[in-house]
Amino acid sequence: MEEVNGWVYQTLRALGLSEKGAAAWDQWVLLLLILIVAFAADVICRVLLLRVVKKVVASTRAKWDDILFEDRVLHRLCHIVPPVLIYFLLPYAFPDAPETISLWLKIILIYIIAVVLRFVNAFLRALYDVANAKEELQGKPLKGLMQTGQIVALCVGLILIVSILIDKSPARLLAGLGASAAVLMLVFKDSIMGLVSGIQLTVNNMLHVGDWISVEKHGVNGRVVEVTLNTVKVRNWDNTIVTIPPYQLISDSFQNWRPMQDSGGRRVMRSINIDMTSVRFCTPEMIDRFRKIHLLRDYIDSKEQELVAYNTEHDVLDDGEPVNGRRQTNLGVFRAYLERYLREQATVNTDMMLMIRHLQPTPTGIPIQLYFFSNRVEWTAYERVQSDVFDHVLAVIPEFGLRVFQSPSGSDVQRLRPDLES
Repeated sequence: MEEVNGWVYQTLRALGLSEKGAAAWDQWVLLLLILIVAFAADVICRVLLLRVVKKVVASTRAKWDDILFEDRVLHRLCHIVPPVLIYFLLPYAFPDAPETISLWLKIILIYIIAVVLRFVNAFLRALYDVANAKEELQGKPLKGLMQTGQIVALCVGLILIVSILIDKSPARLLAGLGASAAVLMLVFKDSIMGLVSGIQLTVNNMLHVGDWISVEKHGVNGRVVEVTLNTVKVRNWDNTIVTIPPYQLISDSFQNWRPMQDSGGRRVMRSINIDMTSVRFCTPEMIDRFRKIHLLRDYIDSKEQELVAYNTEHDVLDDGEPVNGRRQTNLGVFRAYLERYLREQATVNTDMMLMIRHLQPTPTGIPIQLYFFSNRVEWTAYERVQSDVFDHVLAVIPEFGLRVFQSPSGSDVQRLRPDLES
């Protein structure tokens, strides 16, 4: 570098400057040359590096390198070169002013750290885009991990900048910060808890973007649209947005409907109250009529054979008294019909549990519960399946001599009014 200083001095002398003038201006000319070299290095780096990397990336079949080495990342990488060159070359331009140079070197070093942080942020963003493009990682709360990396990089950068300003080693600064750990924990409590919660949600595969979750305590019932370091954003079914801290999902319970959607079956568990006074034994005429129902034909024949065999074995005579022996009831035949009807439906998942059962009788009748799984898990299709099934159930109940229990209404009272007046 001394040869360059001498060359600059001699060039200024050749241009007609005096010895004093040449000695005063050679440092500034050298500074200008350093700046020109740094700027040229930036341009050359961007032009050559971008062209070479783009050719290499274009020659591969993989898609991840197209995202990882995009222009945004490479530009910020190239911006590191000029301040680094200036940092190492500047002392040669002003060898006689170490104190002034020391101040400028600190400023340049801080700038280098800032440029490196911009590059790290762009690189982490590119890594997030690469991971998010992979099918097996789609829906994972990766944004929180990216933000965690950005925060860690920012903290390291701030520690380095402070150590430069106060002329202390970063290790000593970290040791001093250890005494303030409690304060830092308090300041970054939400971020630390969000980081830990995000890791737990990811490792345990508890939450994905796009999952349908519900948390009654916080009024959450909708799809997850974003998972960040400090918030989980959910779009409710009424199109409102609810944000909830990730650690709330870890500390409290929440319901995730994704396994139900993945299973291919969504549960239907509804009851119809039957008027208990309409339940009775089947007469031969009723049995003959039930045989005409296609779904019940085999059931009626096999059940009658079973009952005849039982009654014969126990010496039960057909004396016209239905309480003797075993007899079919219209409610029992109705339950058998419902089970067979559901198994015939294309919208019912017959590989999962299917059951028709009695619940505890109540003052409003005896509940007959239909418990089955619809293979339509999407909300509107699922509700349509339920509606179609119960439309049919309500319409077919009178065919079995049964009545649906319904509390008296105004029309019932009006029908009773003539009898009361008489």
